[in-house]
Amino acid sequence: MTKAICFKEFGGPEVLTFSDIEVRSPGPGEVLVSHKAVGVNFVDVYQRNGLYKVALPAVAGNEGAGVVEAVGEGVTLVKPGDRVAYAGALGSYCQKRIIPADRVVLMPDSIGFEQAAAMMLKGLTVQYLIRRTYRVQQGETVVFHAAAGGVGLIACQWLKHLGARVIGTAGSEEKCELARRHGAETCLNYRTDSIVERVREITKGEGVPVVYDGVGKDTFDTSLRCLRPFGLLVSFGNASGPLPPVDLSILSQLGSLYLTRPTLNTYAAKRADLEQMAGELFQVVVSGAVKVEINQRYPLQDAAQAHRDLEARKTTGCTILLP
Repeated sequence: MTKAICFKEFGGPEVLTFSDIEVRSPGPGEVLVSHKAVGVNFVDVYQRNGLYKVALPAVAGNEGAGVVEAVGEGVTLVKPGDRVAYAGALGSYCQKRIIPADRVVLMPDSIGFEQAAAMMLKGLTVQYLIRRTYRVQQGETVVFHAAAGGVGLIACQWLKHLGARVIGTAGSEEKCELARRHGAETCLNYRTDSIVERVREITKGEGVPVVYDGVGKDTFDTSLRCLRPFGLLVSFGNASGPLPPVDLSILSQLGSLYLTRPTLNTYAAKRADLEQMAGELFQVVVSGAVKVEINQRYPLQDAAQAHRDLEARKTTGCTILLP
């Protein structure tokens, strides 16, 4: 038996229960991982509330780090005792779990379990956003919404490391200051600033080539209007709620714009891509170019409170659960 955070129906944080569940032995191609730390992300909220449908009953969570306890038949990628981390695999809010071996990666010795659990999903997301969805070049200016969040703080640092200029947005001056300390050249308060006007002013009327938008409903129109002709809106989250239906003619009206809705699971579906993405993430963290800020820690049994705080935008940086 192991302790886990489960949900049998979609709904608010109250549907999360701290329960005992059985853990079987790993089958062919699988490993048993004993968690040392587990990450908390908005995708966990979307799955819990039903915005992203998952099969019920389910164990919540998508990211963790720990030690391999046992391996199934045919597993050669890792062995018992290895320190591993992963992201994008439902079922992480627990003490122990079974997971496909090809979804975990070996951790560098210099990265701790808490750091790994906090950064895998967010860091891999940043990697594909800024290196693959739109490969940001030195000297380019980009807009990144929710710049003081877990994804945003990693993105601000990584983009600065690449020589890009970041216009961040956040919901308070305190959060804007946090984003600026982590590499945003400018951070706009979406509660008080006219985002589109300020972006146009900063870019001398041109707009930016790409906007990264993990906020969703509240920022979609603003994001489109910050783009220059042929610009790309990367919509990768729904922190403020899902997008309403989109009239694609707006893309032509605002300058032959592009719109994409990428996911980590697509970018990391192939083992070779996952290894390359994780390697690049580990490199920028080990080098010190990107520091992972863990600003909230909760015991595993307090996962519901972690969700409440995340949804209320009370958190900054990364949040983890400790089994």
